[in-house]
Amino acid sequence: MTSPQDTIRLTTAQAIIRWLTNQFIEIDGEEMRLCGGGFGIFGHGNVTCLGEALNTVHEELPLYRGQNEQSMGFAAAGYAKQWLRRRFMFCTASAGPGTSNLVTAAGLAHANRLPMLLLCGDTFITRLPDPVLQQMENFNDPTFGVNDAFKPVVRYWDRICHPAQIIQSLPAAIATMLDPADCGPAFLGLPQDVQGWTYDYPVKFFEKHVHRIRRQSPDQAEIADAIAALAAAERPMIIAGGGVQYSGAVAELTAFAEAHQIPVVETIAGRANMVATHSLNIGPVGVTGSDSANAIAEKADVILAVGTRLQDFTTGSWTAFAPDARIIGVNAARHDAAKHMSLTVVGDAKLTLNALAAALKYKTPADWVAFARSERTKWDSYVEGNVAHGDRPNSYAQAIGVVNDLCDPRDRVVAAAGGLPAEVTANWRTKDIGTVDVEFGFSCMGYELAGAWGARIAQAEQEPDQDTITFCGDGSYMMLNSDIYSSVLSQKKMIVMLMDNGGFAVINKLQNNTGNDSFNNLLADCPTIPAPFGVDFVAHAASMGATAEKVANPAELGEAFMRAKASDKTYVIVMDVDPYEGWTTEGHTWWEVGTPHITESDKVRAAHIDWESSRNKQRKGV
Repeated sequence: MTSPQDTIRLTTAQAIIRWLTNQFIEIDGEEMRLCGGGFGIFGHGNVTCLGEALNTVHEELPLYRGQNEQSMGFAAAGYAKQWLRRRFMFCTASAGPGTSNLVTAAGLAHANRLPMLLLCGDTFITRLPDPVLQQMENFNDPTFGVNDAFKPVVRYWDRICHPAQIIQSLPAAIATMLDPADCGPAFLGLPQDVQGWTYDYPVKFFEKHVHRIRRQSPDQAEIADAIAALAAAERPMIIAGGGVQYSGAVAELTAFAEAHQIPVVETIAGRANMVATHSLNIGPVGVTGSDSANAIAEKADVILAVGTRLQDFTTGSWTAFAPDARIIGVNAARHDAAKHMSLTVVGDAKLTLNALAAALKYKTPADWVAFARSERTKWDSYVEGNVAHGDRPNSYAQAIGVVNDLCDPRDRVVAAAGGLPAEVTANWRTKDIGTVDVEFGFSCMGYELAGAWGARIAQAEQEPDQDTITFCGDGSYMMLNSDIYSSVLSQKKMIVMLMDNGGFAVINKLQNNTGNDSFNNLLADCPTIPAPFGVDFVAHAASMGATAEKVANPAELGEAFMRAKASDKTYVIVMDVDPYEGWTTEGHTWWEVGTPHITESDKVRAAHIDWESSRNKQRKGV
C-alpha cells in the first residue's frame, strides 16, 4: 500500500501515458481500459518524449500509425461512436501543421458530441530557441499560437506549462469527455521542453481508477410539465436522436412508444434506434427524411424530442413542424433541451423515459396512429421502387438497396458528406439496433474511409465477425483515401462501396436546383479542366493493398459484395452512377440556403422566389 508521501520521478510525457493506462471504465458490469489506444504521426514535436513514453506501453495502449492527422481524428470519432462514447482514442501530432491538421477533426467531434483526446506538440515554453521550426509567430502576443485555434472546437483546452499541471488537467479532460452534457474533444498542448521535464509525482495519482458514466435524474417539476403536455396531446410524436443510443435507452424508448402508442421518427444521428419493421417507426424526419415522417411532423401537436440537438436537417430549417406544435426537449445537455423555447426536461434519456412512463396515463388516439402507419406503408412502397434496379441508370439508392438486402443484421454501415448521407438515411432499412453511422453533424468529406477504419477497430473489439461497410463518393475518396492503406496495414478489414459520379454531384444538384448552371462541381463542368478523365479507382485501391474490382450495374455489385464479405481484407467495389438521374426525389422538407436576392439570370431569380415562398412556414424561435 502506498502512502500520500510516496512519489515517483517521471517526465511529463511518461506521467501522462502511465496515468492513461490506469484509467478504466465499467461497461455492462465489465471493466475495460477507458482509452482504447491512439492514432499517431510523429514529428519533432512529439517523437522524442511522448514517443518514448508510448513505446513502453504499446501493448496496453496500441498506437495506430496514421497517414494524415485529419483522418486520424476522424478514425478516433468513428471509434467513439461505435463504443457509444464510453471509450475513446487519443490522437498525437507534432507541433505546427501536424497539429493544425487536427482542427477539422476536432470540429467534427465537437459537433457530434464525441470524446477524443488530442495530445499535440507545442513550442518551447522557455522561448529560448524561438522562433523554432513550424512556429507561427504572433508579433503582439508570444503566447498565442497555432494550438489556440482549437479553443472554439474542443470542450476542454489546456497548455501544459509545468509537469505538475497534469495532476489537475488530465482528470478534468477525462471528466469532460465522459460528461453526457458536455461531451466532446479535449486538447492538451505539450511544449517540447515540458514533455521531457521531470517531476516527483504522487504514486497514488497512478493507481487504477474505474470510471462510470453519470446519469442525471430529471427534475420532477419538469417531468410533471412534460406529462401534462403529453396527456393533452391529440397528435403526439417522438423524435429519437443519437442521444437515445448514447444513453442506452433504446429499449426504454421502444417500451414507452408501445405503451402509449406514440409514433416515432428518427434523426440522421438517431437512425437505427428502431428496426425498420417496427410498427411505430414512421421513418427518418427532415430534409433527408421520408414523406411518412414529415407528414406526421407537420401535423403533430406535441413533439417529444429525445436526445437530439435539432439541427436544421432534422427540423427542415424549422419548417417541418406546425407553428403551434409544443416541443418537449429531453436531453442531458441543457443547451440542447431548451432549443426553440422547448418545454425543457434536462436529464438522462433512460431515466427520463422511465420517469415519464411511470406517471403518464395516456394512449394516443387510434386514428392518429393509423394515419402514421398508413403513411409509413406508402413510404416503404416508394423505397422499394427507388432501390429496385433494372433498365435505368445506376444510382446511389440501387447500390444501397443491394447492400441492404445482402448484409448481415449486425454489419455496420457508414456514410458522411455529399449525396450518400441523404440516400442512406432515406433508403436504408434498419435490420438491427445501432448499426448505422451517418456523420452529418459536421458533414466531413473523408470521414467515410477514416471513420469506418476507426469504427472497424472498435467493432473488432466487440463483434469481430461482423463487417464495416462504408459508402463513399468519388469526391470524398479523392479528398482522403489513405486509410484504405491504414486498414490494410492494421488488418482491420473494411468493405468500401465507391460510387463514381464524376465529381461533386450533389452540390451540382443544389446548384441546378437554385437556378444556377453547372459550374466547377462535376469534372466535366470545370473550365480549368480542358480534358477530364476518370481515375482508375480499382488500380489505386489495389496499389494500397486492398482487393478491388469495378462492376457495371447493381446486379454485378451484389455478386461482388458477397465476394467482399468472404474476403479477409479490405475490399473496394467501384460502380459508376449517374450524376443527374436516380436521386431520391421524395421525402424532403424545405431547407434554408442563401440564394441571390438580385441577379441578371432569370432562372436564378425564379428559383430564389420559389425557394423563399416556403419561408412563411418557418418557426421564429417559438
